[in-house]
Amino acid sequence: MRVFDAEALSRTLSYPALVDVLEAMFKTGCESPERHHHTLTRDGATLGLHLLMPAWKLAKAGSGERSYLGLKAVNVFPGNGARGLGSVLGAYLLFDGETGQPLAVLDGTTLTYWRTAGASAVASRLLARPDASVMTMVGAGNLAPYIVRAHASVRPIGKVMIWNRTRARAEDAAQRIGEHFKGRIEVATDLDAAVSVSDIVSAATNSREPLIRGRTLKRGAHVDLIGAFTPEMRETDEEAVKRARVFVDVMASAMKEAGDILQPLAAGAIGKDHVKGDLADLLHGRVQGRQSPDEITLFKSCGAALEDLAAAIHVYSSAAPS
Repeated sequence: MRVFDAEALSRTLSYPALVDVLEAMFKTGCESPERHHHTLTRDGATLGLHLLMPAWKLAKAGSGERSYLGLKAVNVFPGNGARGLGSVLGAYLLFDGETGQPLAVLDGTTLTYWRTAGASAVASRLLARPDASVMTMVGAGNLAPYIVRAHASVRPIGKVMIWNRTRARAEDAAQRIGEHFKGRIEVATDLDAAVSVSDIVSAATNSREPLIRGRTLKRGAHVDLIGAFTPEMRETDEEAVKRARVFVDVMASAMKEAGDILQPLAAGAIGKDHVKGDLADLLHGRVQGRQSPDEITLFKSCGAALEDLAAAIHVYSSAAPS
């Protein structure tokens, strides 16, 4: 069984190659049951959340192609910061889909960073203006450099503004972004001002209050929402959602988990038909993406097991034999 730690994954993966792999999987699809959530409690207090995300893609009999089965185990422990650990940790197991034989174990945290940003780049390629050159990154966590790198692989991004509630963290993120992005990087002090001049606005936070305001979005902007992974969280206000044509990664999960959509729905600000479709719908031409240069588009990602499976297969298939 092969082992791919964080360093090995980063040696093997690249954008836009991973974007292409994810796009292909969103188009062809695979089997991916609902994720399992288990809350870990002790003495009435919640310690963390344990998630299991299975997926498999079986080849047609006689095709000569290989079948794969995968499982990601993710642990979310908010108190890990005090221990010097990331709050999200996990591992991915890849198996042969014909025999069940274990093939590889991959660092789940790094795999998640790569595939999450890659899925946003799939949407950006479908929805953002082709000439999008200015980007605002809302949130300065570990995912931020991957997001910028992924978007810059599919759009001619020349300037990135990074905003975070804590300026020191934004400055640190700017340095990390600069390791792979060679355009102009600024730390934004006024989020509204940064958003107002941005072609792409990406957010990866745990916010429960709107950060991106609809009135500040410029015509033609593309909004990319990655954080806010529960119905109680949100990164945009209702006006932002109302002004945009809205798309999601996977419709079924988004309509259960995406607070940025569920809260405006509950308030009556939008109807269910305001969500035009998901990535599979776009890739199959069942719905149209951007309809004009001035249109605002919004993509809400909740994460999907098919993304992990696609990325893991790509890593395993691309890596040199051990």
